[in-house]
Amino acid sequence: MFVAVRLLMANDRSLKSGSSHPKKKKLGSNAETGYAEERMDGEVKKKRKRIKVEEAAPQSPHVTITAADEKQKKEKKRKKKDLTEQTKISDPPSHPEQSHEPGEEEDLSPEEKRVLERKLKKIMKKEEKKRLKSEGQTLQKTEASGPTAPQQALDYLSCWAESRKDWKFQKTRQTWLLQHMFDSDKVPDEKFSVLLEYLEGLQGGARDTTVKKALALVEESGQAPEDVAVQQRAHRAREVIQLLS
Repeated sequence: MFVAVRLLMANDRSLKSGSSHPKKKKLGSNAETGYAEERMDGEVKKKRKRIKVEEAAPQSPHVTITAADEKQKKEKKRKKKDLTEQTKISDPPSHPEQSHEPGEEEDLSPEEKRVLERKLKKIMKKEEKKRLKSEGQTLQKTEASGPTAPQQALDYLSCWAESRKDWKFQKTRQTWLLQHMFDSDKVPDEKFSVLLEYLEGLQGGARDTTVKKALALVEESGQAPEDVAVQQRAHRAREVIQLLS
């Protein structure tokens, strides 16, 4: 009887252990199968989303709109450039607000109109400055300028005769006197007598050139005996030749 009890206990244990293990295996296989199915479903959904995005991308109108906008901008820039070139070539109008036709202004934006008005105002200011310079600046320079070249040359000669200490040699003044000394309108008779004294100290190439010029004037007087101006120059030329020869 003791042996029978032990056999029953052993069978009971084996039944308990056998019944627990198969349940665990069955639960594990169902969980793995469910996880695998969920994973496959997720990957399929991702692929479908990717395909939908790729199919929808070419149909986006963004590229077409951008190209149209760029074309519009280029057209506006070209019109603006043409208008600025026309304003530079043509003279500025007296009334800038009336310079454009109504049809032309419709194509420009308010900002472009303001830019053109500023440019026209600058052009008008430049033209006004030029006009003022041409009218008034020449007169101011004439009034502000000192003695003329003939007066400076004659003053140079007077200083040589009257104040030799303050006198300084100036080649420019001497050259003017040598070129115009035969003309009584530019060198009066009272100054010519002083000039003859000045010529006594003349030397070098300037002396030879003066003699040659005087000889040419004497020869010219023989061809125009009735010309009073020519005869007056010839008279002075003879005095110079007599002094320097």
